[in-house]
Amino acid sequence: MRLNRLILGAVAALALATPSLAQELTAITGGRVLTGTSVIENGTVVLRNGRIVSVGTGAAPSGARIIDATGKVVAPGFVAVDSGLGGSEVSSVRGSNDLSSSANSVSAAFDVSYGLDPWSFTLPVARLGGVTRAIVTPSHSGGNDGNHRDDGDADFAGVGDGGLQAPGLFAGQAAVIHLGQGNDILVKARVAMVAPFGEAGAGIAGGARGAQFIQFKETLAEVRLFARNRSAYDRAGLRDLSLSRADLEALIPVANGTMPLIVTVHRAADIQQVLRLGREEGVKLILDGAEEAWLVADQIAADNVPVLLNPISNLPGSLEMRAARMENAAALQAAGVVIAIKGNEGSTHRARDIRYNAGNAVSHGLSYDAAIAAITVNPARIFGMAGQFGELKAGAAADVVIWSGDPLEPLSQAEAVYVGGAAQPMTSRQFLLRDRYRTGGVQANGMPPAYGQ
Repeated sequence: MRLNRLILGAVAALALATPSLAQELTAITGGRVLTGTSVIENGTVVLRNGRIVSVGTGAAPSGARIIDATGKVVAPGFVAVDSGLGGSEVSSVRGSNDLSSSANSVSAAFDVSYGLDPWSFTLPVARLGGVTRAIVTPSHSGGNDGNHRDDGDADFAGVGDGGLQAPGLFAGQAAVIHLGQGNDILVKARVAMVAPFGEAGAGIAGGARGAQFIQFKETLAEVRLFARNRSAYDRAGLRDLSLSRADLEALIPVANGTMPLIVTVHRAADIQQVLRLGREEGVKLILDGAEEAWLVADQIAADNVPVLLNPISNLPGSLEMRAARMENAAALQAAGVVIAIKGNEGSTHRARDIRYNAGNAVSHGLSYDAAIAAITVNPARIFGMAGQFGELKAGAAADVVIWSGDPLEPLSQAEAVYVGGAAQPMTSRQFLLRDRYRTGGVQANGMPPAYGQ
């Protein structure tokens, strides 16, 4: 009971405490500034009203509050892509995981933004690792990357035999969040659609890759038919369609090329076919995973398709990844592909690992500047929010982290984190529990905590 009070008290403290610099003219001076696209020695970053006012080498403006960053590194807050932050607390506890829907009447229409938890214990942990924004993506209800679960339960609830696809091809729609304190972390909902392809997609569509591609093309044909004939659909004057109205509506932006489709895919051969599908259907693609992408890097670059990847994925965990290698990120960047580097294990509990992964990519050929861009400015560009965050430039959100040293060096620590110009507490539930029990949970009077202070 006492531990429960501690946890609840910590939540309240994290939600209500810490000063904010959001409205105050503030200058961070003297640091080595990584803007996301360049490096400024002895730079000055000026913040006000939650935004970056200027970045350069000039003196701090008159009247500004000065934060001395001499000998330190000042960088944009990192952006975690393909993340579960705010959408999953304990992945093995179903009630705390809102990243997937198994209703066959709500697949493409599933919107993760409605399940976000601003008080999630995962957010402060990621924030201490320099993460200030995240792209929260749904996962397919069939299991890992869409593999069908075989647990004896009804995986795909919904209208049942009403003609709707069961399971659906789509996992749902991603959202952008910030990791600052407060009760509203949503930045933008419905920024991309998500669908597994390759072996996982084949399992959804009946067991063969070719079946999924045909089903996908037929789905887009139905979406376009629906978009042209809404009035006929409303009066039941249109043939039966395989998707619910909610899913049909949600897929219109995908079909017309205005909403990107995040495609989870691994094998080079599958990547080629996905690129072909994108050209044939006019779909705006984002590749996710893409462990064998280095084999077809030139084709990916020619189609101007960005890639979300984990650069330390170098083991053939399946036949789809037999050519995985740690030089994947470097090869893609050299070919001209825009890449974003992911964290580990769904970028939820280990979202902070993105800086370690970026550092590993540098050790395997990726340029340092490209690695910084891959965890800052590139994710914003990929998801249509260039200039809004992920970069230290005038007008962007004041998401700033002051590091003790090189942020790609594991021993460096974030010494101050600002989200939208607001100073964030440099603590987490783990730290609070450490401080409570570092002496074995015994008070100065030698009695356990339950006996009072």
